[in-house]
Amino acid sequence: MISDNVIGRNIKFYRENSGFSQENVANFLKVKREMISYYETGAREIPLEILDRLSDLFGVDVAEFLEEDEKNVKENLICAFRTDGIAESDLETIAQFKAIVKNYLKVTKLMQTHE
Repeated sequence: MISDNVIGRNIKFYRENSGFSQENVANFLKVKREMISYYETGAREIPLEILDRLSDLFGVDVAEFLEEDEKNVKENLICAFRTDGIAESDLETIAQFKAIVKNYLKVTKLMQTHE
């Protein structure tokens, strides 16, 4: 069974490599910043709906949060935006864009396996 520590480590990796602070992510999820810290350290179990929202924000499948191999985690980062000077309201747009990219890549991969 995958531990909350693995999930938290992966969330922290994707958050940092996306250039987001814990505060940015907390505001996006409408939770307190402390909850992000708890999730990242594995101190709290992360609800599926939170993982789903994070998957859109980071542009990864929910299953990627369960990946134990750190090399695979690094390879799964779809794209990162420069976050200097973005407004909190921009996070929703970024999440929507990354969800589109994520879904496009899934469809492309499926099409390639059926050729």
